[in-house]
Amino acid sequence: MAKARTLFLCSDCGGTSAKWEGRCPHCGAWNTLQETRESPAGSSGHRYAPLAASTPVRRLSDIEAREQARNPTGIEEFDRVLGGGLVAGAVVLIGGDPGIGKSTLLLQALASLSERGPVLYVTGEESAEQVALRAQRLGVSGDGVDLLAEIRLEQITQALVERRPGVAVIDSIQTLYSGELTAAPGSVSQVRECAAQLTRIAKQTGVTLILIGHVTKDGALAGPRVLEHIVDTVLYFEGDTHSSFRLVRAIKNRFGAVNELGVFAMTDRGLRGVSNPSALFLAGHSREVAGSCVMATQEGTRPLLVEVQALVDTAHVPNPRRLSVGLESSRLAMLLAVLHRHAGIATYDQDVFVNAVGGVRIMEPAADLAVALAILSSMRDRPLPAGLLAFGEIGLAGEIRPAPRGQERLREAAKLGFGLAVVPRANLPRQPIEGLRIQAVDRVEDVLGVLS
Repeated sequence: MAKARTLFLCSDCGGTSAKWEGRCPHCGAWNTLQETRESPAGSSGHRYAPLAASTPVRRLSDIEAREQARNPTGIEEFDRVLGGGLVAGAVVLIGGDPGIGKSTLLLQALASLSERGPVLYVTGEESAEQVALRAQRLGVSGDGVDLLAEIRLEQITQALVERRPGVAVIDSIQTLYSGELTAAPGSVSQVRECAAQLTRIAKQTGVTLILIGHVTKDGALAGPRVLEHIVDTVLYFEGDTHSSFRLVRAIKNRFGAVNELGVFAMTDRGLRGVSNPSALFLAGHSREVAGSCVMATQEGTRPLLVEVQALVDTAHVPNPRRLSVGLESSRLAMLLAVLHRHAGIATYDQDVFVNAVGGVRIMEPAADLAVALAILSSMRDRPLPAGLLAFGEIGLAGEIRPAPRGQERLREAAKLGFGLAVVPRANLPRQPIEGLRIQAVDRVEDVLGVLS
C-alpha cells in the first residue's frame, strides 16, 4: 500500500511545495507554508465524483436558457446583495470580522425561510444551547429550524443527503474536518477539501448552502483563494464592531450583480435593513463648515450619497502627512499633485487628512471631484454652497472625466433635497431635473470657481 506523502501548502494561494521554505515559491508570501499529509494515490478517488451526470456535446444555441428561480430570504437588504434571493444548488460564502453579525443575520434569514420549507443550521463553533440562546435573544422562532452541532464532514454530508433541506448554513467552514485527511481542522487542505465536497453535494441535491468563513488580519478570507473560486457567491461583512451599522458587499455573484451593497443596523433584536442608507453617510451639521463635500457614489445598482471631509493644516514635520480613511491613499497623493500642477494649489507644506463619513469605503475614481472640493474648502476655510453635491474623475492632465450612471446619481441627489450639482460636462442630463441646478466643469481649474 502506498504511503502518504508530506507536503507543505501555502495558506494564501494554496500552492504546494515538497519542503518547507520561508517564502512561498508560487505567490511570494512569507511564512505561509503549512505542513500537511497527502492521501495515498487511489485511496480517495471516490470522493471526486462529478457535479452532474455526463451529457453529450451540444451546441450553445440549442440549449434553452431559463431564468433561475429565486427564494427570498425575507430580509430585503440581504436579497438585494444576493441578486433577488437564493438559488437552488448555489453555494454562498460570507466572511467578516469576528462578532460583526454573520451568524446573527443568517439565523434571522433561516427563521424566515423555515416558513416555506425545511432548513438546517450546522454549528461547529457553538453548542446547540448557545444557538438557542441567541435565537431567544433575537426573538426569532426556531420551530422550523433544524440544528446540528457537528464538525465531521461525513456526518454533515449524510444529514444533507437524508434530510434534503432547502437551505443549509455551515458555521463555519474552518471548523470542519474530513476523516480522509490527517491535517488539523482549519488547515488549507481541510478547508479546501470540505468546501469542495459540500459544493458537490449542493449541486447534486439542489440544497442551497451558505458557508461562513473566517477572515485573516488583512481582511481576506482565511484559506487559499481557491475557496472563493469554488463557490457561486462571495459576500463580505464590513463595518466597525463598535458602530451599530453594518455593510454587506457582494464581491462575486454568478446569479446577480457584483459590488451590490446591503446596509444594516444592529439592534437588540438583530440586524435590521436600512431603507434610506444615504442618511447614514451624511453627517448632520448645525451650521455650514469648511472642508465638507457630499458626493454621489454608485454601489452596484444603488446610488449612495456620502459626505467626504478634508482637513488641511500646516505641517510641523519635514515630511507632511497624507492620510485617507475610506478612500485610496495613493489616489489622494495623485490628486494633490494634479491640483498643484494644473490649479496652482500647493500643499507641500501642509498635512492633508481625508475621511469618508460613516465608515463606508469608496473605491471608484468618481470621488476625485468631491475630494478636491473638500480640500480646497478646508485650505481657504470657506464652506461650500449649501446643498452642493459633486462627482467626477480627475485625470493626470487636469481633465474631469465622466462617471458611469450619472443620471441615477443626480436623481438620488434631487430626491434627497440637494439643489446644486457639480459634475463633468459629459454627465449633463438631456432633460433638466426638477429642483436641481447643474454646473458642468471640464478641467480642474474650473473647480476654483465653485468657491468664488
